[in-house]
Amino acid sequence: MAAPEDAGSPTEAPQPAVEEEETKTFKDLGVTDVLCEACDQLGWTKPTKIQVEAIPLALQGRDIIGLAETGSGKTGAFALPILNALLETPQRLFALVLTPTRELAFQISEQFEALGSSIGVQTAVIVGGIDSMSQSLALAKKPHVVIATPGRLIDHLENTKGFNLRALKYLVMDEADRILNMDFETEVDKILKVIPRDRKTFLFSATMTKKVQKLQRAALKDPVKCAVSSKYQTVEKLQQYYIFIPSKFKDTYLVYILNELAGNSFMIFCSTCNNTQRTALLLRNLGFTAIPLHGQMSQSKRLGSLNKFKAKARSILLATDVASRGLDIPHVDVVVNFDIPTHSKDYIHRVGRTARAGRSGKSITFVTQYDVELFQRIEHLIGKKLPVFPTQDDEVMMLTERVTEAQRFARMELREHGEKKKRTREDAGDNDDTEGAMGVRNKVAGGKMKKRKGR
Repeated sequence: MAAPEDAGSPTEAPQPAVEEEETKTFKDLGVTDVLCEACDQLGWTKPTKIQVEAIPLALQGRDIIGLAETGSGKTGAFALPILNALLETPQRLFALVLTPTRELAFQISEQFEALGSSIGVQTAVIVGGIDSMSQSLALAKKPHVVIATPGRLIDHLENTKGFNLRALKYLVMDEADRILNMDFETEVDKILKVIPRDRKTFLFSATMTKKVQKLQRAALKDPVKCAVSSKYQTVEKLQQYYIFIPSKFKDTYLVYILNELAGNSFMIFCSTCNNTQRTALLLRNLGFTAIPLHGQMSQSKRLGSLNKFKAKARSILLATDVASRGLDIPHVDVVVNFDIPTHSKDYIHRVGRTARAGRSGKSITFVTQYDVELFQRIEHLIGKKLPVFPTQDDEVMMLTERVTEAQRFARMELREHGEKKKRTREDAGDNDDTEGAMGVRNKVAGGKMKKRKGR
């Protein structure tokens, strides 16, 4: 019964917006002056489509499902209404934002702090890979907004004394489909059990899946759907290409493309952590400034990689799908799908790292003899036939020798790295976390024994 209403509401909303396209400012949407000033300082002059749709409804206190392509200002669409409500009724632990990846959590917290700097908003980022003690201290200070990945949040809800979300007013799930796809379902269910029923819930994502629809019934009350793009969309200013090549020449073609488009900044997506690391070493051996980002790196290294790339100290970022969601790095010029994504929806997120906020960009997908079917699925999903990226095969083949040499070095380095890791693990008794702790304990125990003997 609710479905036709929901489906009807997004079609009603856009029409007035088209007429007053010029006059729409954040103030017209009902955002308070303090926050309008904050938006001006951030250089947000006029709201994006999704913000025009979602903010007024959110300020009325409705539950929202926001569908918009990546790079369309989704974070602002939920951050502004939350901060607006927070100004009206200040309280601690006011909102919870759930995200699928740690980097995205840090980015959302930066946006909250930038928007709320004038009103003194405090945020806490609760993600894995970082010392949980310092997080417990941050939670003890009771921040206004908690931005978390589901696993670590559950950990704190169960183990950190005095931390609960019983007073929560807002729940946001950013990239909701990914949270549910990454097998966070049990965690999300647990979180939904410990937070109040009487709250506002926003689901935001670039792609909608069956699981999100299932969750919507569980978590949302009479939601309004704000769909800026109902079809799976990639941005118009993105030029998408593909290259059809034998898989054994993948590395060579990658080097060729990096040479051809030199001077741009690249994001290269690989399917596994191992391949990411290998390709990064390979490119470094050939003198490119490449830097990896994947799930097997420690959190500080991951943030370090990201910051180096953001600061343009490195021009090539090699990443797994950890980085395909929501990360806003303004200056990415080219996205290369070195390994084709197995889920065609991930393609949209990956190429959404470039051509953001009205800029243009390129994406190039490597299709080997084994990827044809996956590639056709992607074309079918976005409803476009992609053109071939022009390459000079004879020039590519001239690179083969140097690339083969670099591959050998990369493999050797990887092997050495793997052996080092094994050694440290064996020394630490197979437990990474307690490495330091165990050493200390042994020493202390040894000390006591010696004293006793002396007696």
